[in-house]
Amino acid sequence: MTMNVSNHKKVASRIMKTGTHRVWIDPTRLSQVSDALTREDLRTLISEGVISVHQKKGTSRHRARERHIKRTKGHRRGYGNRRGTKNARLPAKRRWINLVRPCRELIRHLRDVGKLTPKDYRYLYRHIKGNMFRNKAHLKLYIREHDLIVEPTPEPAPEAPKEVE
Repeated sequence: MTMNVSNHKKVASRIMKTGTHRVWIDPTRLSQVSDALTREDLRTLISEGVISVHQKKGTSRHRARERHIKRTKGHRRGYGNRRGTKNARLPAKRRWINLVRPCRELIRHLRDVGKLTPKDYRYLYRHIKGNMFRNKAHLKLYIREHDLIVEPTPEPAPEAPKEVE
C-alpha cells in the first residue's frame, strides 16, 4: 500500500526552498513521513536524511569543451560554420591594431638599441601608418633590402684622469 505524502512533499519543498520535483523521500520510511503532522516534524526528518533534495540537473560542458579544442586546432571554422560577417568575427579596427602594434614595436626596439637612425625611424613609422607593410615579416624584408640597419658604433671607454704630481 502506497501512502499519499504529496502534501508533506509540498511543505518540505517550502521548508527547503526548492521545487517539489527535487524533494526526495526515503521510500522505506514513508510511514514516518505520513505520521509527521507539523513543519517541525518535517524539519527533524530533513535533518535525519529521510527527506532530502535531489541535485539540480545541469547541462554537461563535455561536448562544448571538445568543440573548443577542435576550434583551437582550426577545425569547425569553415564557411559552413560562420554566422557573422568577416568584420563581425574580427573587426577591421582590431585587425589594424594587430598589424600596426608589432611593426611599431619592432622599429621602436631597433631605434632604442641604435640600429635605426631617428630619421629612418620616422620614415618607417609613417609608412607603417600608411599601411605600406602587409605584416612584420614584410617590414623586416623592407629594412633588409633598403639597408636601413646601422651597426651602432661602440663608444670609447672614458679614460681615467691622470694624476698630477
